[in-house]
Amino acid sequence: MLIPRRPVPALQVQTLAHGAFDLSSDGPERATMVVFYRGLHCPICLKYLLELGRLMPEFAQRGVKVLALSSDSRERAQAMADKLNAPDLRIGYGLPLDVARAWGLYVSAGRGLTSIGIEEPKLFSEPGVFIVQAAGTLYYGAAQTMPFARPHFDELLGAMDFAIAKDYPARGEYTGAV
Repeated sequence: MLIPRRPVPALQVQTLAHGAFDLSSDGPERATMVVFYRGLHCPICLKYLLELGRLMPEFAQRGVKVLALSSDSRERAQAMADKLNAPDLRIGYGLPLDVARAWGLYVSAGRGLTSIGIEEPKLFSEPGVFIVQAAGTLYYGAAQTMPFARPHFDELLGAMDFAIAKDYPARGEYTGAV
């Protein structure tokens, strides 16, 4: 389990148009938001990433860099990027599933064609959103077992505004006896 205020697992992947990504050297002003998505086969992911692409300038204004990432191949990630048409959104690909598990993501087995007629991979990770502070520690995390009921990006922006204004610390850090 990831613990707020503690370092997150290493994350190094290739991106389609922005070169190699290494979370430890990303260098955001405030944070990096890592958005793990299921892959090309998921119509909900497309809708979710379209909203993220639209809000990229808002995250940038708050000093937050963004990476959208799946275990898809480069070709499938490119097909998703073509649908998104969001050139500022860094899209990573080839997420190893053992790294997905280290981040607390759930892994599903493919079940054939989806509702949009695209084959699910044999194995893939379910979605998650993590905000990692510039120092490499977890600030916010959410992992889903299903493709739906994800955090809304506009609500995350509002929460970030509050956290910035109030210097609100990451919560959920207690690991002692209960």
